[in-house]
Amino acid sequence: MNLSFLICAVVLFLCIFLNRISGKLGVPSLLIFMVLGMLFGTEGIFKIAFSNFELAETICTAALVFIMFYGGYSTSWKHARVAAPRALLLSTAGVVMTSALVCLCCHYILHIAFTESFLIGSVVSCTDAASVFSIFRSKNLNLQGDLAPMLEIESGSNDPFAYMLTMIAITIMKGGKLQSLGSMIVLQLIMGIAVGVIVGVAAPRVI
Repeated sequence: MNLSFLICAVVLFLCIFLNRISGKLGVPSLLIFMVLGMLFGTEGIFKIAFSNFELAETICTAALVFIMFYGGYSTSWKHARVAAPRALLLSTAGVVMTSALVCLCCHYILHIAFTESFLIGSVVSCTDAASVFSIFRSKNLNLQGDLAPMLEIESGSNDPFAYMLTMIAITIMKGGKLQSLGSMIVLQLIMGIAVGVIVGVAAPRVI
């Protein structure tokens, strides 16, 4: 147990130290954190065994909630409102087009089965909101016009479509019926929008 606490303390110290260095080198801190994780992982130098995927998903989800909340809370709606239509177009039609393009490339160039190509395209079709918010906030990028809020809104709102495409791909691979999946997707969209609006309106007032 003491060794585990020591390792966690060392990793946290390295994260803070490397985060300071990454700003001077111009390298995104997330990239350094990924390399650090690979070094300490099962295939890295230190070969620390860790296979609790549920715990990892819980921690990452909690961290993503804080990152998304911070990014949305600090985004000016005055500037974001102008970019919202284009951002939503990118997060819907853009995700579908990206998924289709990756799917076709995997199927016809890499000769992967179509269902597996569809799954790969669905998984990689969305941008990572945590990366976008982190880089924009840490680097203070002075992008012209409303490009920055457009990219932030797009990265924060494209996950539902990528999630739906992934669920469709998994259902097809398992031989399931798309009728039940369609009702589930519609229900999640309605509930997700409703909860998002309620939390979005109530959270600033509560805080």
